[in-house]
Amino acid sequence: MKQYRGVLIALAGAASLAIAGCASGGLTTREKGALGGAALGAGTGAIVGSQTGDAGAGALIGGALGGVGGAVVGDQMQGQEQQQTEQQKQLEEQQREIERQRQELEQLKKQQGGY
Repeated sequence: MKQYRGVLIALAGAASLAIAGCASGGLTTREKGALGGAALGAGTGAIVGSQTGDAGAGALIGGALGGVGGAVVGDQMQGQEQQQTEQQKQLEEQQREIERQRQELEQLKKQQGGY
């Protein structure tokens, strides 16, 4: 059981993060990346650590490194999502302006034709 202590701690931490994320309305992309990275890192660390005799330490180290790496990747992805959302808003605003101008042009054509 001692050799799995680190794995259990890493899993408990990941579960706590997931529960906290659900309570606050869902996980952000950054949090999902950190959680996934930590889980993958803990699993990999446990495998490597078991080869050296301390799966728990390997899981803790792997989980920490994986969590940091996952958070960095998740942060980049979240930034891209925010940029895409902003671009989409700008595009929709421009489309509304084009439609407004098209309608204005139609009205002007009707007014000139009626003279």
